[in-house]
Amino acid sequence: MSYQVKKILISSDHAGFSLKTFLIKELTKSGFEPVDLGCDSAEKSVDYPDYAKALCTKLKDEFGILICGSGIGISIAANRFPHIRAALCYNSKSAKLARAHNDANVLCLGARVVASKQALMIAKAFLQGKFEGGRHATRVCKINS
Repeated sequence: MSYQVKKILISSDHAGFSLKTFLIKELTKSGFEPVDLGCDSAEKSVDYPDYAKALCTKLKDEFGILICGSGIGISIAANRFPHIRAALCYNSKSAKLARAHNDANVLCLGARVVASKQALMIAKAFLQGKFEGGRHATRVCKINS
């Protein structure tokens, strides 16, 4: 498979640390360049909004992946930033649709609800996806206004 995106910003809270570590390793093997923005341990409790902010304030033209326990909190935190369209995905189909219809630029995952291999499949579907534009572009413009 050929992916257009290479550099990916990735961040998590303590609940997502193990999944983040797994994804960094596996995405690197697949030719991506993940940039780890923390956290650094599963042992110390940290606040997911801090790690969403760390990624969202750095995100420019690349994509991001955010992980917390459910994926819900970190997606809410990410979507507070005006240039972010974060999508919480639990399967590959929702990841493809998030890219195709919503031009999502941040994938959110729940480490307590998706297994590691499934999360990798979701991430690859998201990163491989392309925005369809057309009628979807009008809707995305309404989100951004």
